[in-house]
Amino acid sequence: MEWRTLCAAIDAGVGAVQLRERELLGAALHARAVELGARCRSSGVRFLVNDRADVARAAGADGVQLPAEGLPVEKARALVGAGALIGVSLHRPDELPRATGADFVLFGPVFETPSKRAFGPPQGLERLAEFAAASSLPVCAVGGITVERVGDVLSAGAAGVAVIAAILDAGEHGAARATAALVAALGA
Repeated sequence: MEWRTLCAAIDAGVGAVQLRERELLGAALHARAVELGARCRSSGVRFLVNDRADVARAAGADGVQLPAEGLPVEKARALVGAGALIGVSLHRPDELPRATGADFVLFGPVFETPSKRAFGPPQGLERLAEFAAASSLPVCAVGGITVERVGDVLSAGAAGVAVIAAILDAGEHGAARATAALVAALGA
């Protein structure tokens, strides 16, 4: 995790941060979640933990982001509580029943991106539009999202975006500017 870059994005008004450190195990992941959660709370930024509802609850996170084949939403809800945010990452409209009881879904990858290659080829804007039309939940687009593409994904029905490279690749000194540009493009 690029701590200074992430802090710059938090200070610039990013809406939420997801801790996605798959290589960290229980104690180390919990320690990182407590540290990052405290930083997010001090700036009024929502904080979610990827996949681990137990760690999200123990660290006092605002919620959890579940993978498509992850813990069922109702089981995660029992762990994180009724008021917590739950997102589910999905790739096809026929997977939408898995998100029943969630607050939002992530759809992607929309465009080519190294962090999402394991999830298949880019789905594109047409598939995003089909997915958003089929979903009763807000859809956040993920995968290769840049500030230049935000308008296109919103026009296709996305309610928001999730990014990694668009901010982290900007580095410590460019993260604030990149975050501000994304926030402006979202109209937030």
